[in-house]
Amino acid sequence: MSFFRTSLAVAGWGSLATTLSYVLATRKSKIHPLDTSDYLMGTSLFARFNPYDNPVTRDVCIRRVPLSKIKPELLEQEGALVQSFCQGVWSGWGYAYQRRYLEKKYRGPDTATQLWDREELESSSYDVGTVVTDHFEVLAKSENSIIVRCGDSPRIQTVRESDGLFEMVAEVKKEEGVAEFQLKSVFYNGIAQPDKEGGKLDEPMGPWTQWAHAQYSKIFMETAIRRCMR
Repeated sequence: MSFFRTSLAVAGWGSLATTLSYVLATRKSKIHPLDTSDYLMGTSLFARFNPYDNPVTRDVCIRRVPLSKIKPELLEQEGALVQSFCQGVWSGWGYAYQRRYLEKKYRGPDTATQLWDREELESSSYDVGTVVTDHFEVLAKSENSIIVRCGDSPRIQTVRESDGLFEMVAEVKKEEGVAEFQLKSVFYNGIAQPDKEGGKLDEPMGPWTQWAHAQYSKIFMETAIRRCMR
């Protein structure tokens, strides 16, 4: 009990309650390292934007939901589930703070055709070329996957120092009776050239930033799947 009392003294009841609420809300979402053999890292997109094969920070957040809890209409048409999942990622409260921050900095005449408002984010079909809040651009879309480029403004189309791929996956596994949702993240420095700069490059995120990103992914997941559930 001493640890519990110390936590109360340091964090206070409000902070502890918030922490416990977060733990309970995200307990079913699991974070794993993304396997180096995952197809995302073998795509032409990854090769194009990380031409020097620099070190990456990579993970995947996985959440499984019984099919009985999924909205029936999302199981009737191919692509409907992943599209609803993607809509939930960007329109949900998990992205709300970042959306407002980016809006204050970058919304203007040059970005007027991008998605900014929650209503747009809820209804978009997220076809290839769609840009979200001057930070995410849809590069590929299939019946169970939507891949976006992230890390910097899509107005920079060349390789970037801060770059990455973010994939939203929604796959129906009828034999297991579940829908499996995944959020895959791969981050890298696309510009650095180790041979010219000398020395070994580190991963783009340190341990603390990786941990914080993982928690953010779990929040993304839980807010997004609500849109897909009854």
